[in-house]
Amino acid sequence: IILLKQANARTSILYLYLSFLSMLKRSSLALPVVTVPPHNVNKNTTTPMLCIIIVTILLLSLTQSLTVVMAVDRSKFRTCQQTSFCRRHREGRSTAAFDYALIPESIRFTTARGPAEALLSEQEPQNEEGEPQQDQGNDADTPMNQQHHGIHGSGYYAKIKRLLLRKDKDAAAAAAAAAAADGQAVDKLDPYYRGIEPFFTATLVNQSPYSYWYGKDSESSEDLKLSIYLHDDGVTRMRITEDYHQSQASPSSSDPAFATPRWTSDELILNHGQFKAFPMEQVHVLDKVELEHLLAKANIDGGDDGNDDGDNTENYTAMRFGNLSFASPFTTTGTTSTTLEETSVLILVQFYPFAVHMWRYNMDTNNIQTDSPIVSFNSDQLMHFELRRTKEDGATEIKRQTESEVQSPSLTTQEDKHGGKEIVGYWEDGLAIYADGTREEKVQEEPSDAVGIDRDATSSVETKNNESTVEFHVDTDGMWEEKFGDFIDSKPFGPMSVGGDILFPQSKHLFGLPEHASSTLLKSTTGSGAHYKEPYRLYNLDVFEYELDETMSLYGEVPLIVSQSKISDTVGVFWFNPTEAFVDVKEVGNKEESIQTHWISESGVLDLFFLPGPSPQAVYEQYGRLTGHTPLPPMFSLGYHQCRWNYRDEADIFQVHEKFEELDYPYDVLWLDIEHTDGKRYFTWDSNLFPHPLFMQETLSNHGHKMVTIVDPHIKRDDNYYIHKEATAKGLYVKDKNGDKDYDGWCWPGSSSYLDFTDQMVRNWWATQFAYDKYKGSSSSLFTWNDMNEPSVFNGPEVSMQKDLRNLNGIEHREWHNLYGTLFHRSTSEGLIQRNADGNSRSFVLSRSFFAGSQRYGAIWTGDNQSSWDHLKISIPMLLSLNVGALSFVGADVGGFFGNPDAELMTRWMQAGAYQPFFRGHAHHDSKRREPWMFGDEWMRKMRNAAMARYALLPYWYNVFREANISGMPVMRAMWMQYPAIEELYHIDDQFLIGSDLLVKPVTEPGATESLVLFPNSDNWYDVDTMTMMETDTKKGQFSAINVKSDIDKIPVYQRGGSVIPRKLRLRRSTEMMIHDPYTLYIALDKAGKANGLLYMDDENTFDYDRKEYFAQANFEVEIEQYIRCVATGNVEWLTSQPSSSRRIERILIMGVQKSPTSIMWGSKPIEFQYNEQNLVLALKVDLSALQSWDLSLVAE
Repeated sequence: IILLKQANARTSILYLYLSFLSMLKRSSLALPVVTVPPHNVNKNTTTPMLCIIIVTILLLSLTQSLTVVMAVDRSKFRTCQQTSFCRRHREGRSTAAFDYALIPESIRFTTARGPAEALLSEQEPQNEEGEPQQDQGNDADTPMNQQHHGIHGSGYYAKIKRLLLRKDKDAAAAAAAAAAADGQAVDKLDPYYRGIEPFFTATLVNQSPYSYWYGKDSESSEDLKLSIYLHDDGVTRMRITEDYHQSQASPSSSDPAFATPRWTSDELILNHGQFKAFPMEQVHVLDKVELEHLLAKANIDGGDDGNDDGDNTENYTAMRFGNLSFASPFTTTGTTSTTLEETSVLILVQFYPFAVHMWRYNMDTNNIQTDSPIVSFNSDQLMHFELRRTKEDGATEIKRQTESEVQSPSLTTQEDKHGGKEIVGYWEDGLAIYADGTREEKVQEEPSDAVGIDRDATSSVETKNNESTVEFHVDTDGMWEEKFGDFIDSKPFGPMSVGGDILFPQSKHLFGLPEHASSTLLKSTTGSGAHYKEPYRLYNLDVFEYELDETMSLYGEVPLIVSQSKISDTVGVFWFNPTEAFVDVKEVGNKEESIQTHWISESGVLDLFFLPGPSPQAVYEQYGRLTGHTPLPPMFSLGYHQCRWNYRDEADIFQVHEKFEELDYPYDVLWLDIEHTDGKRYFTWDSNLFPHPLFMQETLSNHGHKMVTIVDPHIKRDDNYYIHKEATAKGLYVKDKNGDKDYDGWCWPGSSSYLDFTDQMVRNWWATQFAYDKYKGSSSSLFTWNDMNEPSVFNGPEVSMQKDLRNLNGIEHREWHNLYGTLFHRSTSEGLIQRNADGNSRSFVLSRSFFAGSQRYGAIWTGDNQSSWDHLKISIPMLLSLNVGALSFVGADVGGFFGNPDAELMTRWMQAGAYQPFFRGHAHHDSKRREPWMFGDEWMRKMRNAAMARYALLPYWYNVFREANISGMPVMRAMWMQYPAIEELYHIDDQFLIGSDLLVKPVTEPGATESLVLFPNSDNWYDVDTMTMMETDTKKGQFSAINVKSDIDKIPVYQRGGSVIPRKLRLRRSTEMMIHDPYTLYIALDKAGKANGLLYMDDENTFDYDRKEYFAQANFEVEIEQYIRCVATGNVEWLTSQPSSSRRIERILIMGVQKSPTSIMWGSKPIEFQYNEQNLVLALKVDLSALQSWDLSLVAE
């Protein structure tokens, strides 16, 4: 109506119609579009246009009940087939070019006395050719540096000499002498490595005659350096790099790409300061007899040792070390593990074909625990390591080896697809916005070939496999330059991919590799009956409107896989490589059901950490030592967060706040999105909309609430913007591919530059920007949200940066892309800590992008989800997968970011969110307002009940986060994490546990009145609302499947028998107002009438719990026919500083009590109690301190 009142009404009608068409474009409807340019609008077109608008409105009204289908624009994102390094190596396509063997004479062990040669010792008789005269055997008591470990047999040695070395004996002797001169050469020549000393080093050589770098006639070879590191907790690190010693020592090595170490991120990601080596003098290297015994039992492929006598011990060496541990009941004051003295780790290294296997070893029986290894590397010979080469040298080598022309046409000519139109911006979908008001149309590209070996730019050779001839193709397309869409990757070092296969024998269940919108259980991507056609991709991207049940990349990645098996128990593998990767999952079942994974990374080095377990608790203790633990979050961050893109102004903020207060609806934080800034300049405020930011924050803070503002990594290129001006002057931005100019990309502010967070100087500078005197209008109650930090670049390839951009040290973006979001997150978190003079207040920062170790810096959310039941349902396995990756503080936007949830969906999502670690409602600016009261009083009360349940359980949430802080164990746990003996629960990802004691089954179907819950029969389970025990049937197996009531007022939540859960039941407006509220203890008895649990307490805001050990813990123990006991422990100074009225316990509720006691006494004082015979609940009214020890005596009838 307003538009029609304008003078140019007809033009306004056209624009109104186009607006409707824009709305339809987001939906699944397809309507005819009539395009009429504005200058042609006249009186003859007005009437029909009005009719079209009316019809459009009617159609929209008729489709209100339909689900709006949103789909990702797949043309923006690459598949494996469109990615040269993945296409080249997937499914064994490059296997013929890589055939690795370990050179026995290069093996070196490091003892407590220093490096020791294993093979070329003076005690070994040698003939005039430098070969051993005979196998000397081994004596178990022989010093390690004099042992030969049975690997000098003449048959194998001759084969190695003939097939592997391909060098004259003088060159071999020189290499051996160089190795003997400095056992730590690899580490000294690699400035990026961080960690312990290697125990075992050796040289690997690619002995394939069809290598596309060095062929059968070449005098050179592809040598790699293998290092194995033994950690004190049984973790084994295997690192394979280019042979930097050889490249720098050899005068013939002229390629500068090969002569310098590959960049790795040890310093940035690994918690290397906490690494501890297993004492080297205690490592046991197996002798020949022990090897024979091992190989007789081990279920592995034996390799080819060249012996005719059946003795293949010469093809192996093995080492045994460590004492594994399992987790004991969680305590915050001591260790969380108990040593299993009888269990150690055994590593078997196979020389040819090269492979590494891990077992758990039982010291009592002097044998491996299972015939098959718990994990194996390169058992299927899929390992590859492409050496870096310049285009000129590399292309020449490939041409010489294949005797065919390498076709790598220049890709520098770029067609102008914009037709000469002036581009004034880009939207998040990457399409251009033109000066004439039009937008670029999406062009559907033809799909690429399915196999990729018949492309024009392909070279081939013939290889012989036994008696058959197989044609092997070298796919050279994309080796030296690669095009995707309009973007060209210059690849100055050519192909430099690394990869290999990791086998999990006797396992059918793998988990991890977040983030994907798929099940928690990893499903097959290749092989017969594969669930997916594409491998899991690990490349952090801004995926707009992502689809479900897909392996395509999302916002973050953690390259961690955890295997759970009833036979091999729990084992993990951490693939420490932050470059883009694809991971295939394949079910294999020759002798036994197993799963093989095939990892293909674009660059970096082969750096694997094997986590031997044997339990989920042990694996997460081990992984936590590698990448760090989750710090305790400030208590307010565990409350409810209310967000929207965007709250309009200060008046809007106050109105929302006041409505929460009026309705007694608890919340802790209000959020502001990008529109609060001055023109998308972060650290600023729009002076018209938010003229008094400090007053706004103070007003909310006085009521116990906080605020969060968004700060993204893209910096508006405006010389009048102080952040950009200073960053430019200091040279802090990521550079172009030549390393000269600051990179210019497009994001929300328009033309933007991006800070180089891989540089410590830049991170430090960024942290200082959060100082109160720099971030004007900020206060101690203002916290931060990091979005778009994949990084998102609207006009970049795949909505991100080009891979050949450079950081300040000249390292290409491809090497650190997946780290960018984590390093931005880290720097922001450090800034919030440093802004206070004492640096003692905990930070809260939410990030969309992440990598391994992000758990140290704050919370993560699942990005731009949709308002649909399917997205509510997928949020649970997505969050469980993040927890598998040790990211505990995670959540999904309640209600869905895009779209408009109805009241039922919003309510169910609020109920689900109340039992997820990070609890935030959020919405897109095109979505209708959806604060809880927007759905009417009845629905608001249902949502408020869910929020109240969340706030009541905050003491328990805090307990579980403390456990994660100490042990690394996830907060939100898949069922197998707590019940690894029940194989039927391994695949379950629609129910979960909070800690060990609360089982939750969110309702994710519309109109549901019942839900199927699977209860482990080893424990009792109590409904948290009725406090009645569930009737499980132990005769039917290890679990009971029960249909429970779950109407709209009910979310199925159950407390485990044998546990004690503290709650606070006062209704308050925020967590800050609850700190002195009394506790109610909910005690659920196990089958023996016992229970135990704890209550962890600190100031809920500072780092004093860590720096000064200012905390206390109440440890509860219950035997229902005898006593209820509290043993208080903690820092005396902190305990005595607490008000006597705080940390009180006012009620104790005990579930599963079969009969009432006659009396309950606290010393000589009787305790008032009531017993409910119907639901078997005993209720005690008490006034006890959680900071003091006490005993209540129960006298039975």
